[in-house]
Amino acid sequence: MKTSTLLRYSLLAISYSLFAALLPAQAQTQTYKEKRPYKEWVRLAPRLDDAFMATEEAQRIADNVLLYQHTTGGWPKNIYMPAELSKAELKAVRKAKNDVDESTIDNDATSTEIVYLSRVFGATGIEKYRDAALEGIRYLLKMQYANGGWPQFWPRSEGYYVQITYNDEAMVNVMELLRHVYQHDAPFAYVDDELCAAARQAFDRGVECILNTQYRRPADGQLTVWCAQHDRVTMQPCQARAYELPSLSGNETCGILNLLMSLPEPSERVCQAIEAGVAWLEAHKITGLHRENFTGADGKPDYRMVPCPQDDAPCPIIWARFYTLEDERPYFSDRDGVKRYDISEIGYERRNGYGWFTDKPARVLRNYERWRKRISE
Repeated sequence: MKTSTLLRYSLLAISYSLFAALLPAQAQTQTYKEKRPYKEWVRLAPRLDDAFMATEEAQRIADNVLLYQHTTGGWPKNIYMPAELSKAELKAVRKAKNDVDESTIDNDATSTEIVYLSRVFGATGIEKYRDAALEGIRYLLKMQYANGGWPQFWPRSEGYYVQITYNDEAMVNVMELLRHVYQHDAPFAYVDDELCAAARQAFDRGVECILNTQYRRPADGQLTVWCAQHDRVTMQPCQARAYELPSLSGNETCGILNLLMSLPEPSERVCQAIEAGVAWLEAHKITGLHRENFTGADGKPDYRMVPCPQDDAPCPIIWARFYTLEDERPYFSDRDGVKRYDISEIGYERRNGYGWFTDKPARVLRNYERWRKRISE
């Protein structure tokens, strides 16, 4: 056997081993080519090394990615791309190419696929992967509103999906990708100057949208933070799902502030937005409570928030995901959309099926100290 052939098979074996090693232990009892939860794809894809991108297996997965791309240029969410498809599944995927209302940036969809295809193109030079990635970038540019915001789905025309979406960092993720594009960061060295310029303009409009959607308290005119979603016309906080009411977000605000603090030459208005957002997070931290896990009468694992014990053990600093617009109190809700002010007052399903508390702002506050030092130098 020729040396080049031996090397090729060795690289493939190493790549498969690396791919399998990234899966949870329980998943390794099955092949990663079987269908698995989508979140495993968005977690695995960025961690696959450059050697893997040059393999035939990487191209097989990339071909799956091409199959799932809609005619919009975007992708649907919740697809585990490495799965091998049956003939019936292939037929269904091809038929779904025109399901354009399913094209989305939610759950890291579209951005994950653009990056993956760009990396495979960089490793192989196969143009169909480049062309599909470029269509994905153009999709992101087309879906941006004139006011700079991005909806969760496009071209859907109704429902909360059409609102400006900060939820789960959807808009921030798009802006980060576009910044990599216009800076010609890897793996986007292939993108032409015209598209890079369009990406830069879209990023700048996104920053303007962020500044325009920062909620200003009616009582005193003070800037605060952001809602998980804002109305695409009025740019005011608005509702998404029944339990995601117009509110101030201790969670989504974090990605926005981190993005603003990453700007190399922040304007005075950007600095004001950061200072106001950080001050609000400082004022709305929750102290003296911690999570206590227990087993309910039905045998199911559950939790409650209780006062920290009066000893020398440190008590965590946390924030609520949502605070009311009226009085900026942490709130919780079932699918009935009724605000409640104690996590124990909502039902088991929503209490345990949603992230109501976060410690992300603690990292933002540490980043803020570094940011203050940087801009003062």
